[in-house]
Amino acid sequence: AFDEGWVKPPLPRQERQESIGIIGAGAASLAAAEILRRRGYQIEIYDRYDRVGGLMVYGIPGFKLEKHVIERRVDLLREAGIQFTLNVDIGKDMSFAEVKEKHDAILIATGVYQARSLGEDFSGINLKGSIAALDYLTTANRLDLGDDINEAEIDIYSARDRHVVVLGGGDTAMDCVRTAVRQKAASVICAYRRDRDNMPGSLREVLNAEEEGVHFEWLTQPDAFSGDENIEAVRLTRINLGIADGDGRRIPRVMAGSEFDMPADLVIQALGFEPEPLPQIFAEPRLDTSPWGTLKVDWQTMMTPIEGVFAAGDIVRGASLVVWAIRDGRDAAEQIDAWLKKQASMKDRLAS
Repeated sequence: AFDEGWVKPPLPRQERQESIGIIGAGAASLAAAEILRRRGYQIEIYDRYDRVGGLMVYGIPGFKLEKHVIERRVDLLREAGIQFTLNVDIGKDMSFAEVKEKHDAILIATGVYQARSLGEDFSGINLKGSIAALDYLTTANRLDLGDDINEAEIDIYSARDRHVVVLGGGDTAMDCVRTAVRQKAASVICAYRRDRDNMPGSLREVLNAEEEGVHFEWLTQPDAFSGDENIEAVRLTRINLGIADGDGRRIPRVMAGSEFDMPADLVIQALGFEPEPLPQIFAEPRLDTSPWGTLKVDWQTMMTPIEGVFAAGDIVRGASLVVWAIRDGRDAAEQIDAWLKKQASMKDRLAS
């Protein structure tokens, strides 16, 4: 369809004067923007990064999601008149209050970027060679995109000729191990505290990783990193799975005396992501959060406790799949459209 020129920009039949500000330029935001622009609204999307696409660009490797697929979609949105304001971190470079003042409605679709960590008290956490998954994947994607990256940064985040251990069992961990294989790592091991049947990631991803030469250490958890200045090994402990918890997943239990060392000079922590504390970052205490830090919305309207401020995607749902973010963005667009039309109708009645 793209080759034949059948895919057209989402141009409106009639323009509307209402302006919508969208914070974040990932999957949920782009899905919402496309629908709202087609209905005539003026759209401005803000993002802290220099490219549009969020984790689709910098988190997901190119071998799973080719970047030209995202770029051609973004080009269509630009042609439709959607404005992208990049390299702007809301809450730092521009206040949330300023964004809200500028627009008739707001959609918060920031995603979740705060990486879970083993913690500062974890033995050896500050040794060189311990890195976060998103930092690793972002650097790898930037290299693939042809960005100019200095040698010092490449040395920190490149897996080439290194013995790599990835901690975690989700799709991000699979992205890391498969990226390390493509960077010609000397060896790649994935250590996860549950077994194959209880991992959160895709089984297909595991099979792909195994086909590419990744070795899995199931039922192990990290206890410490060892080395003088650089990591030389990961201390792992064997795990038994006990009874299921409230979510139906069996609880990992440490096997006493089962510790062993796994040689490594690059350890990638892929332990998942949590929401950033947006009420504090945005200086907006009226934004309510769940016990997991996600923004609370009325699921019937996708609106936060602040009138005219909506939220969608991972910042509401928690770390999830691109397809769910797209669905949430579309649902939010419908609710924003309905709310703005209701506001316009009320103004017309008052004017008459």
